[in-house]
Amino acid sequence: MRAELLHRQARRESAARTYARTLPVVPVTAAGAVVTGADGRTYLDCLSGAGSLALGHNHPEVVAALKATLDSGALLHGLDLITPQKDAFTTELLARLPGELCQDARVHFCGPAGTDAVEAALKLAREATGRRGVVAFTGAYHGMTLGAASVSGPEGLRSGGPAEAQPVTRLPFPYGYRCPFGVGEERAGELSARLLESLITDPCSGVGRPAAVILEVVQGEGGVVAGPDGWLREVRRITARHEVPLIVDEVQTGVGRTGHFWACERAGVTPDILVAAKAVGGGLPLALIAYRPELDVWAPGAHTGTFRGNTLAMVAGEITLRTVAEQGLAGRAAEVGERLRRGLRELAAEWPEFGDVRGRGLMTGVELVDPDGPADRTGSPPADPRFAHALRAACLDHGLLLELGGRADSVLRLLPPLILGDGEADSVLERLAGALRAARAGIPRGTRSGGGRGSAATVPGAPAGAVSGGGRA
Repeated sequence: MRAELLHRQARRESAARTYARTLPVVPVTAAGAVVTGADGRTYLDCLSGAGSLALGHNHPEVVAALKATLDSGALLHGLDLITPQKDAFTTELLARLPGELCQDARVHFCGPAGTDAVEAALKLAREATGRRGVVAFTGAYHGMTLGAASVSGPEGLRSGGPAEAQPVTRLPFPYGYRCPFGVGEERAGELSARLLESLITDPCSGVGRPAAVILEVVQGEGGVVAGPDGWLREVRRITARHEVPLIVDEVQTGVGRTGHFWACERAGVTPDILVAAKAVGGGLPLALIAYRPELDVWAPGAHTGTFRGNTLAMVAGEITLRTVAEQGLAGRAAEVGERLRRGLRELAAEWPEFGDVRGRGLMTGVELVDPDGPADRTGSPPADPRFAHALRAACLDHGLLLELGGRADSVLRLLPPLILGDGEADSVLERLAGALRAARAGIPRGTRSGGGRGSAATVPGAPAGAVSGGGRA
């Protein structure tokens, strides 16, 4: 059955497939962090729906609530009409929002993907300010639609033509391992923020005051690159002082993923507009923005969509939000995440291919490098996409579902559900160690081609122009 299904998918579905190309698995059952394929093999899921499954697969409370809702005859598709389920979800969400947003935020439900929520945030900021320009950051990933892609970093996302009506100014993200300024992440954060203020205040900068600044606290698809707390606080100070709405994209980082309920809370920052999707719907399609009430200036129908009232997603989302909060799963994510990174750093001591181990909570990245290649200006070895792709395939053979991200698709990304147990975390490390041995046997050191500074398209078997992340289409 597995081979037949994979063959039919390849024949019927588009060339834009991503995960299906690199993870030839046919899942048939799943529970918690374990997925069972049609071939009977089990896998530890360190992908969890690109971070959507905070409580893992088929959480008993979520499943029971969904069954009860279906049996009740509740309205399943209500456009933007209010239902008891939607009211319960919104009440729970408002209680969990960061800072002052939990007091009186307005919530707008969008089409059921993070990319549409980003579009809504950008449109709202432009409407509220009367300005057009947007400031974004290098390495960003905000989605696949034209507006969201225009504020993203990778060239492949923007090759279809960014939204021409939206001028975008890009600033360096404080990326410690490959620092754009060559000074380390803390100092880079200071310089990036200083550059932001200069662009806004200098009448000769050619930029002027933008409609918004948009950022991810931790860049997920960009390679699990966390911005320093001081940088985020300074960006918040600058945007508040100059009355520029700050949009924080928490599509992947929200709902406990980084060790805080929202990633921006670690720095004590409250955005003007918060973008949420993925885990906020409990694994079902749901996306929204929450924003300060004074920004609520748009007219009825200014941003609409058919599937913005999914009752089942509201039910799953309400349980997920409450469970993560009441069971302290954000703190648990911080503990288990550090356990994973500690083990990964131990592996790095004997595997020089592990150039950098980083992350927050259960959002971890390992930048894979060619230790024999020429170092860049920061002293870091070159990225090694060939080895990264070999390691991903070896991980699958060893029962690990995970993906790549970052520059040249050379960052191994771990996004397990927040309910991952200590024993499962240790098993992840054991399986990864086995996969490392297999990958090195397949590509011995000294046989790699040029250190891998090219794109994933130069790697055998990688689709041209591939983007490993996605998940917001």
